[in-house]
Amino acid sequence: MLRSLLPLIFIILPLMAQASPIRIKDLVEFDGVRSNDLVGYGLVVGLNGTGDGLRNSPFTEEMLSNILERLGVNVTGEQFRPKNVAAVLVTASLPPFARAGSPIDVTVSAIGDANSLLGGTLIMTPLNAADGDIYAVAQGTIIAGGASATGDGATVVQGVPTAGVVPSGATVEREVAFDFGGMTSLRLALRTPDFTTAGRIEQAINQNFERVVAVMLDAGTVELNIAATQMPSPAHALGRIENILVEPERRARVVVDQRSGTIVMGEDVRISRVAVSQGNLTLRIQEAPLVSQPNPFAPGETVVVPRTNAAIIDEPGIGLAEVSGGTSLSEVVAGLNALGVAPRDMIDILKSIKASGALHAEFIVR
Repeated sequence: MLRSLLPLIFIILPLMAQASPIRIKDLVEFDGVRSNDLVGYGLVVGLNGTGDGLRNSPFTEEMLSNILERLGVNVTGEQFRPKNVAAVLVTASLPPFARAGSPIDVTVSAIGDANSLLGGTLIMTPLNAADGDIYAVAQGTIIAGGASATGDGATVVQGVPTAGVVPSGATVEREVAFDFGGMTSLRLALRTPDFTTAGRIEQAINQNFERVVAVMLDAGTVELNIAATQMPSPAHALGRIENILVEPERRARVVVDQRSGTIVMGEDVRISRVAVSQGNLTLRIQEAPLVSQPNPFAPGETVVVPRTNAAIIDEPGIGLAEVSGGTSLSEVVAGLNALGVAPRDMIDILKSIKASGALHAEFIVR
């Protein structure tokens, strides 16, 4: 039965003999072409009695009063306790080259003791960047991803009803000052730094232009000379190189998820010849107390007599099994599967093989 489970842990293994060519745009980030985080503080109204308790969230009452006064409603000295209002933080990402009037999505999260934002409406909320300037304004109906129900004796919550999104809920009001067209050189930052991959990107770009226009600076950076490309603008140059295919070099890695028992191995993983022995030791303790009580109307007291059964069970393991040195991923997988152990025991075996120095790969545990 254990053997039938083992192939399940290797269903994500890349078994291709060679890596497939990847577009440069999927391997690098272009210098200056980045998004900017925005954040704002606002109010959500229209909740069905699931808003903040204003006694516990005084900042909600204060902001609601300020909004009403700006709208011409005088609430000074008034005592109001609405249950359909919640204070929220609004976050968004301003994409590169976003122009004034462009819509962007926003995420809304409650910061008070609101139970749900389902069905609420976000009131006009300015969104600031790290420099303190306002770059967008958000408003709209919230789509919450959960639900909750409360009764006198029980509460049921599914998902996260205190957070939601407003699709295209913000409008860009200010553009990021960035003179992309005036750049004379541009750096390509590799998402996974590697000298071999950077060298291949440099070679592929130079071959495409039939002259030296790109230079590898380090394992994570390739510099592109815009003037040497003889293109009308940096945008034209990037439009030409971003679809060039390059075969990236990958490091040998073994990634383990202990919670789910998943093991992912790259095709370059190698294991030297080792011998493995594995077994299980189980300590079992059972409590079965006895109750001793006197007969009806007889003198005496009820006494609980403890009774414990303790045992140590040494289950037979796999003995001493040899895993021959693997020259390919298929041979490594075949050798590990031949041990006939459960997936979670396989994780412990891989840890021990790595500690012995026989696993020639980066071992990552999540």
